[in-house]
Amino acid sequence: MLNRKFKINSVVLLILAIFFLINISSFGQEQLEGDLVIYNAGSLTVPVANLVKEFKILHPDLEIKTTAGGSRKIARLVAETGQKADILMSADYAVIDNLLIPDYADWNVLFAENSMVIMYTDKSRYANEINADNWYSILLKDGVEYGHSEPNADPCGYRSVLVFQLAENFYQEKGLNQELLNYCPEKNIRPKSVELIALLETGVLDYAFEYESVALQHQLMDSKFKYIKLPKAIDLSSLEYLDEYAKATVELSGAEPGETIITKGQPIVYGITMPLNGENRENALAFLTFLFDKNKGLKIIQDSGQPIHDIEVVTGADKLPDELNYLLR
Repeated sequence: MLNRKFKINSVVLLILAIFFLINISSFGQEQLEGDLVIYNAGSLTVPVANLVKEFKILHPDLEIKTTAGGSRKIARLVAETGQKADILMSADYAVIDNLLIPDYADWNVLFAENSMVIMYTDKSRYANEINADNWYSILLKDGVEYGHSEPNADPCGYRSVLVFQLAENFYQEKGLNQELLNYCPEKNIRPKSVELIALLETGVLDYAFEYESVALQHQLMDSKFKYIKLPKAIDLSSLEYLDEYAKATVELSGAEPGETIITKGQPIVYGITMPLNGENRENALAFLTFLFDKNKGLKIIQDSGQPIHDIEVVTGADKLPDELNYLLR
């Protein structure tokens, strides 16, 4: 009987200890309520979902609303239609500088990076032949369908076009850029790069230009997805080729109707900001503090197949919220 009482008391003590640890771990941590509105690049869909899941565990009463889309499109939703967002994550930090600062945001922080790849499936035409040396000749074969996202809506789209230009110089194939543009019909150009994956899956497309993080995430979920890593001289991934990338340019629509801007090739680096029209400042700052923590948010991003970049305030250091001033150190 004594032994049984001892076992029961041990169980009770264990339950109390667990309850104490749970409560002490949340002691001093303010529980957030209300809303948090996040607009993110389509290529960040998986990392953002994982970030939100973990952040919700800490703040279960918080209602987090996410909208994914082409980075230029979501920036225009804020700048041109007045849609309110507390946090905006762009697959090209320059989108924030060009379309949002200074009227709709006043600072910009780098936090992630990527590279361009060609994604396909084991059912794609010439899947057993394509490689990093012959990909352009495979794409130009009769019957092969390939696509990319819309340059004016999605950075992955204009980066695809920049790759075409860089490939012409790298492989010394005169006229290759124009051929690749001509052989990609309008129907194969979609608003978001992630929309192309469904077309790959159904066989409508054989190949699609994507970010490596997106290709890796889908390959881990389904082994039928494959991708070709391009040479660093054309995949927009390396600071070593900064000057070479800049030789490729694309004309895009500007911040105002009828205005255009020239975008040069540069390494793929993601930016994040808090639009000025956001209505949930406290919640946004708490989420960003979580995201910028190398043992929390940054680890979740990296574990989601998205390469991270050294945190750097690239624009508006003097406008950074006091709560984030530690990033300057």
